[in-house]
Amino acid sequence: QVQLVESGGGLVQPGGSLRLSCAASGSIFRFAAMGWYRQPPGKQRELVARISGGGGSTNYADSVKGRFTISRDNDKKLVYLQMNSLKPEDTAVYYCCLYWGGTDYWGQGTQVTVSS
Repeated sequence: QVQLVESGGGLVQPGGSLRLSCAASGSIFRFAAMGWYRQPPGKQRELVARISGGGGSTNYADSVKGRFTISRDNDKKLVYLQMNSLKPEDTAVYYCCLYWGGTDYWGQGTQVTVSS
C-alpha cells in the first residue's frame, strides 16, 4: 500500500522560497521514480520535476529549470522540492507522484500561492 502526503505549501512573496516535502509509505519507495506536478487554477496538471529511484537522475520542466530542485532521502522516505525565485505563475496545487508497476500513486496536494 502506497500513501503520499505533501506538506510545506503556503503563501510567499514573489522572489521568495519554499520547500515542499512528500512523505511516502510502502516498501517500494527506494526503487520507485518520483515526480512533482502542479495544477494552476483553471489549467491542467503539469509535470514540474522527476527523480529516479536512486536519486541520480533528475529532469525539470523548462519553466522551473535553475529555480527548483528535486531531491529525495530514501532512508526517511521523503521527496523534496526546493523552490527558489518564486513567481506568481508558480501558483498552483502541487502534487507528488510515485510511479510503480504501471500505476501512478498521488498525494492530496499542497497549495502554493505566490503573491505580494
